[in-house]
Amino acid sequence: MAVINFRIYLTVMKTRFTVKKIELLPLFVLFAIGCSQAPAESEKKVGVSTENDQPVTNGPIRKPLDTTAYDKIIKDLTNSDTTGKWPAKAPYPLPGAILPFNRIVAFYGNLFSKKMGILGEIPKKEMLAKLKGEVAKWQAADTSIPVIPALHYVAVTAQGAPGKDNMYRYRMPFKQIDTIVNWAREINAQVFVDIQVAHSTVRTEVPLLETYLKMPNVHLGIDPEFSLKNGEVPGSKIGTFNPDDINSAIDFLADLVKKNNLPPKILIVHRFTQGMVTGFERIKKVPEVQVVMDMDGWGPKFLKRSTYLRYIKKEPVQFTGFKLFYHNDTKTGADQLYTPQELLKFTPKPIYIQYQ
Repeated sequence: MAVINFRIYLTVMKTRFTVKKIELLPLFVLFAIGCSQAPAESEKKVGVSTENDQPVTNGPIRKPLDTTAYDKIIKDLTNSDTTGKWPAKAPYPLPGAILPFNRIVAFYGNLFSKKMGILGEIPKKEMLAKLKGEVAKWQAADTSIPVIPALHYVAVTAQGAPGKDNMYRYRMPFKQIDTIVNWAREINAQVFVDIQVAHSTVRTEVPLLETYLKMPNVHLGIDPEFSLKNGEVPGSKIGTFNPDDINSAIDFLADLVKKNNLPPKILIVHRFTQGMVTGFERIKKVPEVQVVMDMDGWGPKFLKRSTYLRYIKKEPVQFTGFKLFYHNDTKTGADQLYTPQELLKFTPKPIYIQYQ
């Protein structure tokens, strides 16, 4: 049965900007009509051990996964869910997993733009101090697990113009990603490199970031909003990822983890409409990759909560995230920016928090 939601365009970020003759297309967010789907049935249940629980021996030896602690935290994240959908069914991760033993608080953006997020909006020193302040607020709100910072950098941006290869996307210079990695090192933060593929594909773009993804503290974000499969100009409609798109990222990350004896990678998948992600039940769950479905919508609290319930809670994958917009959530008042205490009442509790 169709569920009615609302569509809101991010008008503040409609203004395009040009850097070195590259037109970066800012993000827009909307809430749309959606249809509910049946929950995923199998995969391996939480609490069921696998062969991959043991550390490999051809590199650094990591402590075996504390499955008792894992199960306890996972149960707490469900917030006494009564639907039977949470915790989502998944194998235990490899030793060294960040989730669910930590909550991540990330700042999102791009250094070419002050309009794409807090990461590029304010000077570095001020930004890092603000991030540490948000981490402290979340830690005070939930002392049961550590809260760690992250910098979430848009490394491939969708474009309003086709470019030389007609792909409508621009790859950031590696020196910019190097800058983010160095900034993260200063505060012992995780790093996420995010891609907006436009007319390209996940399978094409992700391997180009292998140098960074081989680093233990660097993870991946993929944004279906800007995956246009029928030739549309990015920004003219909302894009989509199917399970093959998402699984291609999971396969690449899993292979990287195995070949380089890395701890599990985290994959962030942004979502705020029904159509942005199809076939959620066929998204792979593997010990090498931890998948976070991130509620990416902005607007008043009741709309954001509605979207979280309809597209994140209702279609469980593994972990959940929630994005907060300093400017666009507060258009109708500062009280519309969710506090940590308020979000911790959600079912399930988000374990990845992103500020834009």
